[in-house]
Amino acid sequence: MVKLASAREFRTYGPGLSRNRCEYINAGLYLFANVILCCAFASQLSSEARISGLVLFLVAFALILIVNLHDIFAHLAGVDFRLHLMSFDLQLFFVEFSVPVVQVLGTLLCFLGILFLFIQEEKGHVYFKLEKHALKMLVAGPVLWVVGSIHNACQIYERADGHVQILQQCVYIPLLIGSLSFMLSAILNYQEQSRVIHHGIHLLGGTWIWLGIFGSLFFLIGGLTNVIKVFKMQQMNGLRLEKLRGGAHERLVNAREGQIPLILEHHHHHHQARSHPVEETKVTLPVPTPYKDVLIGQTLS
Repeated sequence: MVKLASAREFRTYGPGLSRNRCEYINAGLYLFANVILCCAFASQLSSEARISGLVLFLVAFALILIVNLHDIFAHLAGVDFRLHLMSFDLQLFFVEFSVPVVQVLGTLLCFLGILFLFIQEEKGHVYFKLEKHALKMLVAGPVLWVVGSIHNACQIYERADGHVQILQQCVYIPLLIGSLSFMLSAILNYQEQSRVIHHGIHLLGGTWIWLGIFGSLFFLIGGLTNVIKVFKMQQMNGLRLEKLRGGAHERLVNAREGQIPLILEHHHHHHQARSHPVEETKVTLPVPTPYKDVLIGQTLS
């Protein structure tokens, strides 16, 4: 359940007020999705509300998909969809862009896994192959969450404010612990269900439920600290954010202003000079006047 904790200055994908509003909505939806996720796990402790709990799982995963799709759009729009700028800053590709993509894939697998179990419960256990695929998806999804959490923890900020970096760690450390808890619960549940014969909703055992509650609580903590981080960064109370490294930020600013960077401009002029050589200008020098003619001219005057 990774939430990208970025402290970059380039997330300028719209006017200031609308962008800040979108960031607040994004953080609020993520926190609300984690609250629903906690309620979904808690409902699995009751035998009467387990089916409705599956619906809560689907709603929570759908909201998280929307949140991370927003992160992908924000980072691509922040660089004007100029993908070649990622070659100047590898963190932009391996962290800011890859984390929400991996998160979307992991959440989509978990969504499909719960959906297959819901179909099994509604249809009366007639599609037994769906159960095997559902258990595998519920394992693969948290594994991708862990991979995204590790990528999220690999962010490096050289010039960002220390307060910003503390807020970053307060976001991704709880999410990393929660992702590990979910992966462990899915693996243990898969091993338990391979020994016994269960169908439908009974494939979600007690180990999966309790470790899921533990992990969802850490996700809730990470979502709450993410709201605080977004609020602090949007207020900009003297916080210094990180810029794109490797010349990517300068190239982005110049491209937005319609200017060509100096290096590229010099290279462009040099290329034109080589492709269109300048013709040599012939200068006609005056013919030197003999000394005898000078004397004759002075005598006549």
